[in-house]
Amino acid sequence: MKDLTVGKPGRVLLAYSLPLFGSIIFQQLYNIADSFVAGHFISTEALAAVGNSSEITLIFIAIAFGCNIGTSVVTANLFGQKEMKQVHTCVTTALIFCGILGVLLSAVGMLTSEWMLTLLDTPVETMKDSVAYIQIYLMSYVFLMLYQVATGIFSALGDSKTPFYFLAVSSIANIFVDIIFVRDFHMGVPGVAWATFLCQSISGIVAVIFVLKKVREVVGGEKCPLFSGVLLKKMLIIAIPSAIQQSFISVGNILVQRVINGFGTACMGGYTAAIKLNNMFVTSVTALGNGMSNYTSQNLGAGKNERVRHGCRSGVAIGMTMGAIFAVVFYVFAKPLVYAFISDGNLEAVDVGVDFLHIVTPFYMFLSIKLMVDGVQRGAARMLQFMIATLSDLFLRVVLSFTLSPIFGIRGVWYSWPVGWIVGIVLSATLYLVWARKLTAGEEKTPVKAE
Repeated sequence: MKDLTVGKPGRVLLAYSLPLFGSIIFQQLYNIADSFVAGHFISTEALAAVGNSSEITLIFIAIAFGCNIGTSVVTANLFGQKEMKQVHTCVTTALIFCGILGVLLSAVGMLTSEWMLTLLDTPVETMKDSVAYIQIYLMSYVFLMLYQVATGIFSALGDSKTPFYFLAVSSIANIFVDIIFVRDFHMGVPGVAWATFLCQSISGIVAVIFVLKKVREVVGGEKCPLFSGVLLKKMLIIAIPSAIQQSFISVGNILVQRVINGFGTACMGGYTAAIKLNNMFVTSVTALGNGMSNYTSQNLGAGKNERVRHGCRSGVAIGMTMGAIFAVVFYVFAKPLVYAFISDGNLEAVDVGVDFLHIVTPFYMFLSIKLMVDGVQRGAARMLQFMIATLSDLFLRVVLSFTLSPIFGIRGVWYSWPVGWIVGIVLSATLYLVWARKLTAGEEKTPVKAE
């Protein structure tokens, strides 16, 4: 465990954030491995099927992410207040609720998978593989849900290293199992999904075991209630807006995917490869933003408001540095990076992916500002402000994709990304600066009070 309320903010955040960054890189390897193996060992059509299915699975991941944020913010704030018994109850409440929710959502998703793919205007040649991928993936969804909650708890307690170790092992294992199932067992796209199922399930079970052990160490031998409706309500106040925000993003991406699908399989494959790379950057900085959330929540819980502002400045500097590095690498090496996903020589697909990266990567540094500031807003439980900035970005992206694609072709879709980002950045920065002034003046209170 690490107390984020002491020490120089910049150094504390950097030491805390580096394992988070490593974790998200390995998390992306999970996702990239599926697309890479499908495109490299099967075909461009298989790559398109995995990418198409991923837009739907992201909705379910969004809900798990919301639960992660809700649990971590409340846990971190209680930890900052040194309310250890309530920390224990918060953890067990989250695990019980999310376990039940995961089972229910898995069943709903499996029953409606083909219907959702039809709404996506999925081409006939990719429908069968897309359905198989989603249904197998969702069999392990409850374990993904529990894993997300467990890693959120570790992060809330200042332990960013343990989730990193989990992901490092499971993601590397996933790559090897992917290759074995597809190349050696010739299982096709279902083999890719079964590999994810196996590794995701094991990592979820192990993470829960370790987090319960960690929390028992924190509390000692004291008996604590296993479930609290009051704490669940506090978590849901944060989790539901986070899940809605992420779900709306996923729905928006599905609508954009529908536009892209109209341009044919080659465009679908190229976009799938490029968006996996783009998401590696976005989720990496988002992970740092999650670290910013826990830092903010712990310090607000401890009444150290000024450290929040100092931490935000340091977090933005770290995020912009990361944005610059990703931008240079993805822009300069766009072609070989995209080509790595496509083995059947489909140069049209490669060109599509390269074009997307060349348009969006110059804006990475600016997007980093928004993602770090959003982390502060979540940590302060300012969910309305967080959602306003995020959904405005999404709304513009969707609208512009539909309006610009008839004029500029597929490039019209690509242009919608930076425009939406710029609007979101302006809103996020403005809302944060207004709140920060109130925080300094002592007009803001801790987002979660102990009972």
